[in-house]
Amino acid sequence: MSLAAEAYVSQIAAADPWPENATLYQPLKDDQILLSDCASSLAVQAYLRMCRLPIRTRCRPNAEYMSPSGKVPFVHVGNQVVSELGPIVQFTKAKGHSLSEGLDEVQRAEMKAYMELVNNMLLTAELYIQWCDENTVAEITWPRYSSPYSWPLNHILAYQKQWEVKRKMAAIGWAGKSLAQVYEDVSLCCQALSQRLGTQPYFFNKQPTELDALVFGHLFTILTTQLTTSELSEKIKNYGNLLAFCRRIEHNFFEEHNREGDAGPASHFPKSPSLI
Repeated sequence: MSLAAEAYVSQIAAADPWPENATLYQPLKDDQILLSDCASSLAVQAYLRMCRLPIRTRCRPNAEYMSPSGKVPFVHVGNQVVSELGPIVQFTKAKGHSLSEGLDEVQRAEMKAYMELVNNMLLTAELYIQWCDENTVAEITWPRYSSPYSWPLNHILAYQKQWEVKRKMAAIGWAGKSLAQVYEDVSLCCQALSQRLGTQPYFFNKQPTELDALVFGHLFTILTTQLTTSELSEKIKNYGNLLAFCRRIEHNFFEEHNREGDAGPASHFPKSPSLI
């Protein structure tokens, strides 16, 4: 986000406190949402719960087209609509809610570097598998993505989305990668995250930051989502501390909500058993 954009977000956010009726929008959980969007949505939910900010979740078939950036999730807070984790973090910070306020400059730079790693490796791998792996496209992606729409719009929108993702893959040098190479990239990313986490409860010791929310969103979603093979989740299962990290956040920030009847992180589309 540019400095001008950050200043604007801060200005509009600081005007009012966080309301009780703040709402997060995402695609339909049971039939439509895909791995990458599910991970991004869970990351935002985790972040807001870590901030102790109330948020309601609403599923809409056209959530992607309602979003100001064309990406999900997005939050509707008062008269403001903000999409994606980074801008939402800035938005809450302007309202006086920050998870990384206690970090020094070196730690903040490190946090941002690891967040970039997750977005550049895990998120990109999710998009690749969804839209570039033929088996996944045929069995999962096209049926789910197009499910809310009738013919021929369902085919048009799915084809358009696939074309956009493939164009992105070509631009960043991923178009020529094999699925095995993508899995290897995921493994290297998990290794780096595991080494940074070590034996700490969170990446910066005792208190979670937006990095923890982002990592949890992606790892937990990969672990609990049924794909055509289990190879992606197996890369994470090689690292016991990452599994414990996911269990910890699920327990600390979601289980209480589950007991109160609020759907937890394992409620999204085709899933394997919960981590616990």
